Amino acid sequence: MNSPYNSTILLVEDDPGDIFRIQRAFRKANLATSLQVVTDGEKAIQYLSGQDPYQDRDRYPLPVLMLLDLKLPRYSGFEVLSWLRTESNVKQLPVVVLTSSDYQQDIDRAYKVGANSYLAKPPGPDALLEMVQTVGLYWSVLNRPPQIEIMS
Repeated sequence: MNSPYNSTILLVEDDPGDIFRIQRAFRKANLATSLQVVTDGEKAIQYLSGQDPYQDRDRYPLPVLMLLDLKLPRYSGFEVLSWLRTESNVKQLPVVVLTSSDYQQDIDRAYKVGANSYLAKPPGPDALLEMVQTVGLYWSVLNRPPQIEIMS
């Protein structure tokens, strides 16, 4: 169960440049959030499941939001999202797909498997900062998330 003070966001992204830019945008946006990063779909599932090495929930708290790239090693973003919505113990976790794909078929598929929102990564740092500020404001301040309870 998430406490009201947990504002962890899980970023699932494999591109080091994108990770750096997104982390920098979160710092510049001065959001009261903790950004945890995993670099492939398998690690995302391990993190959300509390599997080794992510079982320490003080160090790796359940997120209030997942930012999910689609093109990932091991398991794609679609596979992670499908697992989350059908097999995980945290099915109601809000997920924003944050990816470089602007193809309508990817957008439709992401929503079909359970995305709450779909955003294409903007090319420039100013647009990324604006997007992060908006996402952070909406998902961690304005939005009223479900109580994330671990179901057995």
